[in-house]
Amino acid sequence: MTQRPCGSGPIELKATLFMRKKPILYAIALLFVGFVLLDSLGVFDDKDYYEVPHGSHTHYVAKDKDPDVSVGQFPTRPPRENERITPQGQIVPK
Repeated sequence: MTQRPCGSGPIELKATLFMRKKPILYAIALLFVGFVLLDSLGVFDDKDYYEVPHGSHTHYVAKDKDPDVSVGQFPTRPPRENERITPQGQIVPK
């Protein structure tokens, strides 16, 4: 019966491979979290308005909203294809 040297078994080999892949897994997780954060901030959104849930309905608020206009004054329907929402909350043709 021959003895193997310490550290040459299959368990040690698997642990070593996992340790090599750990930074790659962290990088992938970091990229995923970064993508989710950018998406939640609206970086990939091409609409010029955002939706604000308000009780049983939703207001569609212009991204360049006038700070003196309340959210309740904005429309409760999205603008159609050739329309836009003004900073004061009116839907007008483009």
